[in-house]
Amino acid sequence: MLAIIKTGGKQYKVKTGDKIKVEKLEGEAGDIVKFDEVFFIGDEKDVKIGDPVVKGATVEGKIVKTGKGDKVVGIKHKPKKRYLVKFGHRQTMTEVEITRIA
Repeated sequence: MLAIIKTGGKQYKVKTGDKIKVEKLEGEAGDIVKFDEVFFIGDEKDVKIGDPVVKGATVEGKIVKTGKGDKVVGIKHKPKKRYLVKFGHRQTMTEVEITRIA
C-alpha cells in the first residue's frame, strides 16, 4: 500500500514501515500521529486519488525521535564594501515511522 501525504507544507510518498523526517510535530517519542491530508492511496489492484484529498483516509505513524537536521549555510555579501556575513541554520525535525495506511 502506497500513500502521498502532506505535513509541514511538504508532500511525502510513504508506505507501511517507512521512516520519514518531517518538520517538528507536537508529541514525544512513542506517541501516535495521524495525517489526515492524504492525496493518494493505492496498490497494484486499487487506486484512489483525492480531489484534493481522499475522503476518510488517514495515515498513522509513531514518533521515533525529535532532533535537528543538517546545517544549511548561506552568506550575505556586498561587493567592493568588505562586507561578508556567513550564517547557518539547523531545522528541528521529527522522525516518524509509518505504521498504518487506512
